[in-house]
Amino acid sequence: MSTTDVAEATAPILHLRGPILLGAEEELDGAWVVGGRIHHEKPELPAGAEIREVDGFVIPGLADLHCHLGIADGGGGTTLAEAREQALVDRDSGVLLIRDAGSIIDNSPLQQQGDLPRLIRCGRHLARTRRYLIGYADELEPEDLPAAVTREAGRSDGWVKLVGDWIDRGVGDLTPCWEAQDFVAAADAAHAAGARITTHTFDEETLPLVVDAGFDCLEHATGLTDETIRRVAETGIPVVTTLVNVDEFETYASQGQKKFPAYAAHMRRLRAGRYDRTRDAHDAGVQLLVGTDSGGVLGHGIIHDELDELDAAGLSATEILEAAAWAPRRFLGAPGLEDGAPADLLVVSADPREDHRILRERSHVVLGGRVVA
Repeated sequence: MSTTDVAEATAPILHLRGPILLGAEEELDGAWVVGGRIHHEKPELPAGAEIREVDGFVIPGLADLHCHLGIADGGGGTTLAEAREQALVDRDSGVLLIRDAGSIIDNSPLQQQGDLPRLIRCGRHLARTRRYLIGYADELEPEDLPAAVTREAGRSDGWVKLVGDWIDRGVGDLTPCWEAQDFVAAADAAHAAGARITTHTFDEETLPLVVDAGFDCLEHATGLTDETIRRVAETGIPVVTTLVNVDEFETYASQGQKKFPAYAAHMRRLRAGRYDRTRDAHDAGVQLLVGTDSGGVLGHGIIHDELDELDAAGLSATEILEAAAWAPRRFLGAPGLEDGAPADLLVVSADPREDHRILRERSHVVLGGRVVA
């Protein structure tokens, strides 16, 4: 029996007196947490069991689909113990599901620790030689890319992360790191291995290449245009937002201004258009999923800052909750609050479909049926 199974088996009984928000327009009056799992109807309870009554609006734990557990502030790998502390900070902010979008260390042992968010791993970043942050990625050339994708597909939980574009110092601006046929080869290798593939992308030119190649997800996607928004919406590829990271583009522009003025101007344009681009994508039907890019440049526990950014982009509270809780779980195949699912949930005092900011004021964070924060 795993650590998670033991925690669930010994978790207390909670009577959730709701409402239980199963989706934007679907709710229950109440539910029960027994044996670490949620039950829509009252199950048979052990004789003499202590029952804790919990009042409030109940939602699935928040998800962060672009998080890095195991990258230290300023870069470099952490110890496993330090990565655990990062995960605890995220958990206590209400994040109970993480897709790790690339780590320098093997953080898979964290999956056996039942008091941490449920973790789905992408393995290590794959990047073109000398075209990414030093020490973060496995760096390689196009002829080695399919084999590297296959390797990372086997090391991960069915996800591979490719760095699609970065500054080209010879050009002095963002450019795609790979040719069209390289993106196709990477996607084909991932899918042949039974994995999905996502890409870091800032630049406008990269997006048509990865859409044509059949990528499954887009990280950042700051280069979206009217045309690529239309195409992404048609193909159903979701975008992981990371607007808190995009806000940092002024810092990156300032750092590169003297040596790479075209790059600096480009990054400033991308930052300036972030809210309009996000709203236009949403209005066109692009599925937005919440990610923070925590780890490395940004600290952990900043999920609510990302939700505030989506609010600034014009999304309603219900649309923000969809991007942060319900849609990520569907996309990753992770359970929500359906009958019999692991009880990974948050309790707040007011309806978060009316104001997302109430998610900062959680009365309970419940993981595997246990109140952890």
